[in-house]
Amino acid sequence: MFHKEGNTIISITLVIVAAILGVAIFLVPNTYIQGFLYVLVAFILVIVLQFFRNPKRNTILDDTTIVSPVDGKVVVIEEVFEKEYYKEKRLQVSIFMSPLNVHVTRNPIGGKVAFSKYHPGKFLVAWHPKSSEENERTTVVLENNKISILYRQIAGALAKRIVSYAKEGTQVAQGADNGFIKFGSRVDVFLPLGTKIDVSLEQKVRGGETIIARIEA
Repeated sequence: MFHKEGNTIISITLVIVAAILGVAIFLVPNTYIQGFLYVLVAFILVIVLQFFRNPKRNTILDDTTIVSPVDGKVVVIEEVFEKEYYKEKRLQVSIFMSPLNVHVTRNPIGGKVAFSKYHPGKFLVAWHPKSSEENERTTVVLENNKISILYRQIAGALAKRIVSYAKEGTQVAQGADNGFIKFGSRVDVFLPLGTKIDVSLEQKVRGGETIIARIEA
């Protein structure tokens, strides 16, 4: 299954692939050059298809858990001051996504979209300390009767487009598709102080499945 954000690019890629194959078959007599073109076509197709893949994830719906919004590696776990929405100290968990990761963004919790805002910006490398404040990004706040969290999609040096489907006032399901980030980037999740963190630095996580935190009873 492929994500709908890749439909146009996949279609264009298939046209390019068909054109290259046509050239290789009908216009290139040299078998070595033909072989190179076949390898090139296979490489292009695999890269594009793997980037826009959208594997099904089995999210266990639970209002007391926060699941990872994306696939990737945990690179930050720290207490910070969140100054855009809450204007108070929060626990930040940041997940870095390489170009090889699935780039679908999923809802960490189910509930109501209380806030959604797009910010144009720079394209610093995703692990840069200022990327969360200066890069192109979207901020989404989700709330339910257990918790209020903020997650932020952040563009990286290669990511040139962030897509978020979050609309203020709508209800969303935990683990459901809520956006896409094209190429390497990162997502920051801001949780209330006292939330029990269930992941560690450098741990690999799966969007919609890995529990990154739990609400203390």
